[in-house]
Amino acid sequence: MIKFWFNASPNPTKVALFLEESGLAYEPMPVDTRKGEQFAPEFVNINPNSKVPVIVDGDLPIFDSNAILLYLADKTGQFAPAVGDAKRGELLSWLMFVATGIGPYCGQAVHFRHFAGEGQDYARQRYDFEAHRHFRIMDDRLATHTHLLGDDYSIVDMAFWGWARMAIFILGNDAREHYPNVTRLVDAISARPAAARAISLKDRFPFKSEFDAEARRNMFRHVPA
Repeated sequence: MIKFWFNASPNPTKVALFLEESGLAYEPMPVDTRKGEQFAPEFVNINPNSKVPVIVDGDLPIFDSNAILLYLADKTGQFAPAVGDAKRGELLSWLMFVATGIGPYCGQAVHFRHFAGEGQDYARQRYDFEAHRHFRIMDDRLATHTHLLGDDYSIVDMAFWGWARMAIFILGNDAREHYPNVTRLVDAISARPAAARAISLKDRFPFKSEFDAEARRNMFRHVPA
C-alpha cells in the first residue's frame, strides 16, 4: 500500500485528489508543519527537502507533488497520455509550467501578501504580478479548452486545481471574477466526489490550527527567533 505524507496545503491536496480519483489504496500520514514535524529525521530521510507531499510506494520514496502525479499516472495508466502519445509532450509542458511557475509564484505571493509584514512592497508587487500573469495564461488557455489538455481531465488539471482553488487567498477577493475560465475549471473539479474526499482528508487528523510563534518559527526558518 502507498504511504502518503501530507497536510492541507495546495501541493499535498492535488496528490490526494489523484489518489481518490484513481482508487489506489493508500495510508495517509499527517505531517504537522506548524509543529515542525517535517524536520523529524525519519521524514528528512524520505525527503531531504523537508516538505510535503511525499509518497512511498513499496520501498521507493517520491517527493515533489508534480513528480508524484506523473509517477502515479504512469503507474496506473490514468489521467495522462502514455509515453509515445502525441499529447505527452503537451502534458509535460503544462505540468512543468505549473511546477516552475504557478506553484512558486503563488506560494511567494501568499507569503508576501499574508505573512511577511510591512515594508515588503517591492516583493509583494513582484510576486503578485507574476501570480496574476500565470493565472492569465491559464485563463486564456481555458477559454478555448474544456481542460488544460483539451477534452480530457488530466494530472495537469489536478496540479493546477491545488493552487487555483485558493485563488482568492493568493490574488485577492476579485480573483474568481477576474479569471472566469479558471473558476469554471475549479468549480467543475471541486464538484467531483474525489475532490470532496481529498479536501476533507485533513479533517481526520488534529492539525495545529494556531499560527503562533512556534508555527511561524517552523514555517519560516529564515526569520530570526
